[in-house]
Amino acid sequence: MPLQSVKKSDWFTNNKEMTKAALKLSFQMNRQYTLSKDQYTATMHDNFMALSMAVRDRIVERWIKTQQRYHKTNVRRVYYLSMEFLIGRLMGNNMYNLGIEKHAADALDELGLDMETVREQEVDAGLGNGGLGRLAACFLDSMASLGVPAHGYGIRYDYGIFNQKIIDGNQVELPDEWLRCGNPWEFARPENTVNIRFYGKAHTTHDLKGKAKHKWVDTQDVFAVPYDFPIAGYKNDVVNTLRLWSARGTEEFDFDYFKSGDYEQAVYKKILSENISKVLYPSDDISQGKELRLKQEYFFTAASMADILRRFKSENPDLNNLPKQVAIQLNDTHPTLGIVELMRLLVDEYDFEWQKAWDITAKVFAYTNHTLMPEALECWGIDLFEKLLPRHMQIIYEINAYFLREVALRYPGDNDRLGRMSIIEEGHPKKIRMAYLAIVGSSFVNGVSKLHSDLLKEKLFKDFYEFYPEKFNNKTNGITQRRWLLKANPRLSTLLMEKLGDGWVMDLTKLEKLNTLKSNKAFRERWMGIKKQNKESLARYINASMDIKLDPESIFDVQIKRIHEYKRQILFAFYIVSQYLKLKQSPKEFIYPRTFMIGGKAAPSYHMAKLTIKFINNIADIINHDKSVNDKIKLIFLENYRVSLAEKVFPASDLSEQISTAGTEASGTGNMKFMMNGALTIGTLDGANIEIAQKVGDENIFIFGLKAHEVQALKDKGYHPQHYIDQNPMLKEIFKLIHSGFFSPHDHKLFAPIIQALTHHDPYLVCADFESYCQTQDAVSKMYLNKDEWAKRSIINVAQSGYFSSDRTIREYAKEIWKISVE
Repeated sequence: MPLQSVKKSDWFTNNKEMTKAALKLSFQMNRQYTLSKDQYTATMHDNFMALSMAVRDRIVERWIKTQQRYHKTNVRRVYYLSMEFLIGRLMGNNMYNLGIEKHAADALDELGLDMETVREQEVDAGLGNGGLGRLAACFLDSMASLGVPAHGYGIRYDYGIFNQKIIDGNQVELPDEWLRCGNPWEFARPENTVNIRFYGKAHTTHDLKGKAKHKWVDTQDVFAVPYDFPIAGYKNDVVNTLRLWSARGTEEFDFDYFKSGDYEQAVYKKILSENISKVLYPSDDISQGKELRLKQEYFFTAASMADILRRFKSENPDLNNLPKQVAIQLNDTHPTLGIVELMRLLVDEYDFEWQKAWDITAKVFAYTNHTLMPEALECWGIDLFEKLLPRHMQIIYEINAYFLREVALRYPGDNDRLGRMSIIEEGHPKKIRMAYLAIVGSSFVNGVSKLHSDLLKEKLFKDFYEFYPEKFNNKTNGITQRRWLLKANPRLSTLLMEKLGDGWVMDLTKLEKLNTLKSNKAFRERWMGIKKQNKESLARYINASMDIKLDPESIFDVQIKRIHEYKRQILFAFYIVSQYLKLKQSPKEFIYPRTFMIGGKAAPSYHMAKLTIKFINNIADIINHDKSVNDKIKLIFLENYRVSLAEKVFPASDLSEQISTAGTEASGTGNMKFMMNGALTIGTLDGANIEIAQKVGDENIFIFGLKAHEVQALKDKGYHPQHYIDQNPMLKEIFKLIHSGFFSPHDHKLFAPIIQALTHHDPYLVCADFESYCQTQDAVSKMYLNKDEWAKRSIINVAQSGYFSSDRTIREYAKEIWKISVE
């Protein structure tokens, strides 16, 4: 049917339908009438936009109905506050959740377009850095799919984290212009703009009855403009909302400066204000960066608190009932200022008595901790905080005084305990301990794996656990199978659908039925055939993007995660060097070919992490150009690791590197993604690795290294890395090569900081775990020689991955923290 003959009313009716014909017509109508393009003038990006709009049209109706239902039934709602939402590309996920992926692909095919080519036009949303943001994105998917009335809140970063380029082996950061060509999934909501205040003074007066009245005056203001993203549940017509805040200047243009010819100053205030939502995690090495980071945290939490109260008041007249209708989850300490802001609003704006306001606030919030390392706990200097948020500083002092009075009553005379538990850390300078504030101001505190939660109670927050034992609980992280299996691994998903039906998409424990198939030889052969196809697909991608040919018959041995010393990419790199040396010196001892892949970004100001990237790339340069070994081993650094690249890597991986020092990783979710896609894990007993081992059995995972209590015992008695270097000839040889400049011929001292850190300090026990790691890697190679046995173990890992669904995690949050029933 010619588009000209289609009535607009028919178009709108058509947009509700999920058929191939309806999607084809929606695509054509959006391309012509929304984008003003036809099949001759449209670019491939135009085609992506037209298809996105066709998908979006089907989401919008469900979105509106969902929100209307929430409003009419006055449901209890969850508000998930996070600095990051690493949502990646959305079109594929949305099509799968609507159940229209095949119809859309067929519609494009009839128009002479390829679905994969169109989908590749989408840019990953630059809204996160690593596990924290990806966890938040998985949780949004699960909350919508389980029908939990939920809203996400964060920042709409103009440039996100950064695009990583590898130039001469070094990480170079480039702006992540993810919004440059527009974003079809967001809707601006300027009518809900919130005015956010900074600086100024806090004035206190008293009324005739002597009651204190607080005013925050002479402030510098910024507008927070909301942008809404629909989050569709899986085939249940539920669409929740992710609301992201963008900073806009309250003064767009100063005409007086313009008239005088000072054109830059005319827009200076606008530019300064809008810096708040420009980039995720500005460098905090300088004072301006620290101030901007604190501004970001207050900006999005204050805007979110205002929005939460606006929505609550539209349905409920009495703020005393806030805890009955609202549950606010703090994803790490970044949104902790929401506790202080709610207190300010209740006391200053709504005239609540302080004690009543505190009773309400403490019932509303819950806090998820994501780190075991004391140095990673967020603290803010009081001088900066008081300058930026003077009224909030007063409130924090009041909260702390109230809390310490309670502690003193419980433990009379224990001044050391008061000092340890104070929200204000005495010192030069004084600091606010944001994790302590989050604990005191929340009704629940959770870790994200069993080991992590136990260590929080036993070590990091021991005093608080003794004081508030009822607050602490565990919620082991999870991932959404709809993104990381159904969408990311269509070949394996097709096999699972054929053998098990589609029930696993909403109940991942149904994959346990695979255990009955692991002994079927034909099934195992098909299973390994799918893995090989996935490896061939990744090999083609790497050959096209990096001009490096990979052997799909080799073990794809992968470590992809944020580059950090505690994640021990250096340990992996040392093992790779050991295999290079083995091939050069004792080739008969080499067991099986491997393709090593490492990917991840280093924080721009983290020198050691960036040096690690350079070290890995220099090793790769030597190995990949040495014809005597490069048919046996290759090393690839995966540039600009992101969600869309991860979706290619996980299905193709054989071995998952989860090698952090025991007792340092809170949980990890990459380990779950590898497991769900049939990779076996080599790792320490750290984070969620412990629970993975419990689920699959010790024989189906490769565990090495010191346990958490052994790590602590070794450090307590005095750890001397040189002792381990002297005892291990291979490790000694690796250090000798680094020192000689073998990996840096143009600058022999380039990697001296790595040598110095490992020989004198080695805080993450690379040297102590090296021998155990190498021995376990040998066991991996020997096991892989028996492909049939490897297939069985791969099947078992997928079969036992059900516990690690974010659906299970969200059900636990809903029942035990948010007090919301889930269907």
